[in-house]
Amino acid sequence: MFLIVAVCAAPMIASYITYYVIKPESRTNYGVLLNPSQYAIPELGLTELDGTAATLGAYKGKWIMLQVDSGDCQKECKDSLFEMRQLRLMQGKERERIERVLLVTDNKPVDVKGLAPFEGTHLLRGKADMIKAWLPTEPGTSASDHLYLIDPRNNLMMRFPKSSDPYKVKTDLSKLLRASAIG
Repeated sequence: MFLIVAVCAAPMIASYITYYVIKPESRTNYGVLLNPSQYAIPELGLTELDGTAATLGAYKGKWIMLQVDSGDCQKECKDSLFEMRQLRLMQGKERERIERVLLVTDNKPVDVKGLAPFEGTHLLRGKADMIKAWLPTEPGTSASDHLYLIDPRNNLMMRFPKSSDPYKVKTDLSKLLRASAIG
């Protein structure tokens, strides 16, 4: 009789031990998940390039891929913008749910003609100190080294590492878009 009870109870006991004692450490996301309550989007004093006031809230309801860089957008900046464009295109019919934003952190003039291949990327200018205080970075890096993801409810929720693997980023984006009923 005890043997029958032990055989029936063994799966339940094993599941409790696995859940409460062993705690698996594996994860399927490539990017670093951020706690939205720690990184709520502050008032950044953003403006369009022509000086009109703007906010990231204007893109509420869409996923935002966010890149930070200088106004003179050199090769690394353009490579990041190219990667963002390609990541959006790789999402197929879901690409309309994603917006691309470049936050310019200085007063240098932006070469709009040089950024023509990245048409559709929204260019906003913000205060460098406020952006630096808001965006989390890995040790030894700056905000311009990372790609950030903001969800449709305007929560900063993911940061991708410096020199990230585009295929792994694509996989993360695909999973998020598939699982999300909003945006």
